[in-house]
Amino acid sequence: MDIAVIGSNMVDLVSYIDKIPNEGETLEAADFKIGCGGKGANQAVAAAKMGSKVMMVTKVGDDLFADRTIENLESYGIDTEFTSKIPGTSSGVAPIFVDRESKNRILIIKGANQYLLPEDIDHAAKKLKKSSLIVLQLEIPIQTTYRAIEFGKENGIPIILNPAPAAKKLDFDYVRKCDYFIPNESELELLTGMPVESKDQIRTAASTLLEKGLKNVIVTMGSRGVMWVKSEKIFTVDSYKVDAIDTTGAGDAFIGCFAHFLVQSGDVLLAIKMATAFAALSVVKQGTQTSYPSVQELEQFIKTQS
Repeated sequence: MDIAVIGSNMVDLVSYIDKIPNEGETLEAADFKIGCGGKGANQAVAAAKMGSKVMMVTKVGDDLFADRTIENLESYGIDTEFTSKIPGTSSGVAPIFVDRESKNRILIIKGANQYLLPEDIDHAAKKLKKSSLIVLQLEIPIQTTYRAIEFGKENGIPIILNPAPAAKKLDFDYVRKCDYFIPNESELELLTGMPVESKDQIRTAASTLLEKGLKNVIVTMGSRGVMWVKSEKIFTVDSYKVDAIDTTGAGDAFIGCFAHFLVQSGDVLLAIKMATAFAALSVVKQGTQTSYPSVQELEQFIKTQS
């Protein structure tokens, strides 16, 4: 097993709008789509589309979305042995609003994701131990994330932590045990309480996390690219210029693709470059997982940019 994703799944309910209605106002939306999402599932799908062998530890409800979610993961070849149903509970749902500038606003109802517990990590231990990398986010109970970090550390498995949705209070006794910490600008700002308007400010804020014991801080900066801060070294990878239609799931696209190339090559900078291209391609189509490119599409895109 290449990658174990321990995290969330959601059903995306995406409305394409011109603007958010005011209080008491009803507006007509341009379009609506239902898709499979959730940060954990998105990252798992991105890695699987690149060719990684991926397992997912997650929970679904017992509603009409549950089987669809499991079938969707399996359609990408993802191992769902430890994707289980919680009776009497809804699956996770994410109403998403995408405006005409391709900016998005997202609500999440965690549903069954709230029931992914620390003991689920131990239940899946035998298979998890075979993985080369563990990928984590924060759409599940924080104690489960902490147990997953401990598990990775106990078994010598590298860990990626994506601190999203942003959580102001993270226990850095756990976080510093992660090998790669990948926030976006707003998450970095919330975690550090520092401004992130310029690249210099982002570098300064990321450096404060190194002072807390983190090894690698990789900040995704949208159209400004990606910054990797490690001890005294700083690397910046520029973004690709594309006509964005829907940025939903772009951060997850980056992390899943990064995880794939990190496992396959061990080259962090290469993984960042490939993931930056993959994320750029993901925003030129509507949807989350459905917008993620194939290996062939990614290779062709990179060739045209050379």
